[in-house]
This record gives sequence, structure tokens and C-alpha cells, in this order.
Amino acid sequence: MLDLLNGFVAELRQSGLPVSLTEHLDAAEAVHHVPLEDREALKYALAATLVKSSSHWRAFETAFEIYFAPRLHAPESGAGGGGEEEPGGEPGPAGTAQRGEGSGGGGSGLTPEELAALLYRALFTGDPGLVTMVARQAVTRYAGMEPGRPVGGTYYLYRTLRNLDLDGVFEELMAAARASTPAGKGLTPLEERLAADEYRVRIDQLRRAVEQEIRRRLVEDRGAGALARSVRKPLPEDVDMMHASREELDALQRALHPLSRKLAVRLTRKRRSGRRGPLDFRATIRRSLSTGGVPVEPRYRHPRPAKPEIFVIADVSGSVASFARFTLHLVYAISSQFSKVRSFVFVDGIDEVTRFFDGVEDPADAVHRINTEADVIWVDGHSDYGHALSVFHQRWGDQVTSRTSVLLLGDARNNYHASEAWVVEELQRKARHVYWLNPEPRDYWSSGDSIIGEYAVHCDAVVECRSLRQLERFVGDLV
Repeated sequence: MLDLLNGFVAELRQSGLPVSLTEHLDAAEAVHHVPLEDREALKYALAATLVKSSSHWRAFETAFEIYFAPRLHAPESGAGGGGEEEPGGEPGPAGTAQRGEGSGGGGSGLTPEELAALLYRALFTGDPGLVTMVARQAVTRYAGMEPGRPVGGTYYLYRTLRNLDLDGVFEELMAAARASTPAGKGLTPLEERLAADEYRVRIDQLRRAVEQEIRRRLVEDRGAGALARSVRKPLPEDVDMMHASREELDALQRALHPLSRKLAVRLTRKRRSGRRGPLDFRATIRRSLSTGGVPVEPRYRHPRPAKPEIFVIADVSGSVASFARFTLHLVYAISSQFSKVRSFVFVDGIDEVTRFFDGVEDPADAVHRINTEADVIWVDGHSDYGHALSVFHQRWGDQVTSRTSVLLLGDARNNYHASEAWVVEELQRKARHVYWLNPEPRDYWSSGDSIIGEYAVHCDAVVECRSLRQLERFVGDLV
């Protein structure tokens, strides 16, 4: 069990969950206080010791279902009958539940007609043992699993459920429920809804049983570690913003608010504590007079860090727009840590959008208005960094001061227009800092129409910033 737990914790760390040695020891202790045959109790005991953020729950649950999937003991020599499950699994029916079962997609102990009848009976009665039997027989007959194939099992699940035709079975169950009423009067609307809800719950239980059976066979074939690597997905804070799916973008949005609060607290604490200032020579000599100069105790000037101003200049064209959106959202969520935040967005034209953030409680509302109302098109709506930066310099360049930190956001793909890199050079001369955040992989920089190299020589730093974690790290170092 400890070896299994060690592998599970290693997988969580590979997935990005911050699991310390102390938490690992707490999890090992928790295992001693829950019955191992109760997978739900084991799952939540481990979660209580290893998971610290709701955004990490999905990664934890995926790893748990793999490492603690039910396993069947191989029958001992001379033993008859069906297999028996290890602690942590749910016992299945003896006899036919185990006959004809294998990892491959060969024949089954039941014909398709018999399996369909057994499926109907399992869903009609809601018998958990019968549901488990149907799941195992269905996977054996329909999944077509191939030993050693490096897949995560999604296709096997799809093939099995498609052949079971659960929608058709649901309609049969509902028709039977309507026909069972006295004198064929049919169901009332409430009874119809209750029956439908009950059968949907049973169908979901069957889906989970099929998925669990597929996972069990994959673990037995390839091992938990190999399967976990094939289905591992990044945490929300590690998702590539440039290529995130809609579901991943939603997860990013949910993770952004608690992250911004945590970051604001960290920046406040960092400013209050600060690093000690430069040597105060006069105070040091005055202090040493009382001891004749032996020993000399250095005295330092206490720093009085001022809140910096932030100018954000963001490319909002194409796929870069999602990166710009989350950066604007995060910067404004922690705007209390800066004396002033001003935002500018561009494609080939440029517009100041600070006004959209005034008086709003949720920066997402302001970002939505930016996408629909900002005037960022000059000619054809294709990125033109040179023209946008030139217009910025003409209209707002004199407002950049020695207290201003300028953040430039974009991939610097300029469609072969003039770079006008002198604008960035002028910003560096006047501003406190000039940073460029590029959401493209570093290997792609300065390839094709990317001119990031022309701008980089005039920036204090050019940072690859593709995920929320990288963005958090950068903003945390900004103050």
C-alpha cells in the first residue's frame, strides 16, 4: 500500500500539485484510519491531506482513479470460480461476471441479445452487482481493447457506450414506466420527471462502471504510471493560454480571482517588509562613537518603496487576445498595489481602454467591453506593431515618467511592416522599466514575421509568458 501511495504522490507532483514531504507523511498516516475497501473514504482522506486548491481537484481525482482503480487478484493455483477484487474495489457478482473476461476485445460469455436483456434488467432494477456485471461484459465484447496500445481509454469508452445504445434503452424504460400505470392512464408530469431522473442516474452509474472497468484493464496491462502519463492534463495555472479549449479557458477564469487575491496580499507583505536600504554612513559613525568605534555596527537607511505606475500596451489580435485578456484582468485585479494603471490595446490602430475599468467590480466586464468597443482598427485589422507604437508615442509618450513601468504584451508578429523599434528605445530611456511578455514559445521568436529581436534590445527583460503560473511569477516580481 505504501508503494502505491508513493507512486500516487509522485504522479501528483508530476501533474503540478505542490505536495510536501510533511503532507506525504500525513497522507500515509490517514490511510491507517480509513477502511481500505471503502474507496470513497480513502479518496477523501487523501484529498484532505494532499489537495490545497479546488482548481487541483480534477487532477487529483484523475490520478486517484488510476492508482486506486479496482484490481482483480489472479486466481490461485487450484482455486476455482471467479476472481476476487483487492481492497479498494467493489465486489462483483461471482460466476458469469468473470467468465469470458479478458483484456482483449474477443468473444464474450453472452450474446449481444443476452447482453442487451441483462442491460435492461440492470437499469430497470438498479442492482449495483448487475450493473458491474454488464459493464464488464460490455467492455469485453465491444471495447476492442488492444494490449500495450498507448491510449488513455476514451476511445474504448466511446465504442462501448455507442454499442450499448443507452438512449434507446432509456426510451424503453420510460415506455415501460408509462405502461405500468393503472388502466394505462400514463404518468403525471411529476411522476414522469421523477422516473426520468431515476433512470438517468442509473445510466450514469453504468457509464462510470464501464469507465472504471476500462481503467482497471488498462492499469493491469500497462501499469498505473504509464496510464497516468497518457491521461495527465495540466493544472489550470499551467494551461497554455494560446491554445486553451473553451473548457480550459473557463477553468482559467475561475482560477484567476483567488490567484489575484493571493498575489495582492503577497505584494503588500513584500512592500512592507522590503529589503534593507543602502548604508547610512553618518548614522553608522554616530552610533560607533559610544564605543570608541569598536565594534562598528552598520546602520542602513530604511527604504520607502513607492507604488509604481503601470502602462499596459497589449496586442489583442487573433489568438494573442486570450493572453492579453487574462493579463489585463490580473493586473487590474491587483491594481491597488500600483499608484496608477493605464491600459492600451492595439491591432494596427491603438486605443486607451482605461475608462472601461473605471467603477467596475469585475474586470471581466471591462475586458468584454474592450473586445466590442475599443477602436483598434486603422486599415485592415492585421497586426502592425510599428504604427501602433508610433501613435502611442505621439499621443501618450510624454506621460511616461521615471515612475512608470511599461508592459508590452504580444508575439511581435508584424506582418512584415516597419518595426519602429525607436519607440521602445525612447520608452526605455524615460520609463523606470520596460518589459515585454511574449506568449509564444521562445524557439519561435524571430522566425517568420516575428521581430521580437528588434524590440528586445531596448527592453529590460523579454519574458516567455504562456500560462497563468508564469504570469503570476512575473507580476509578483514587478513591484
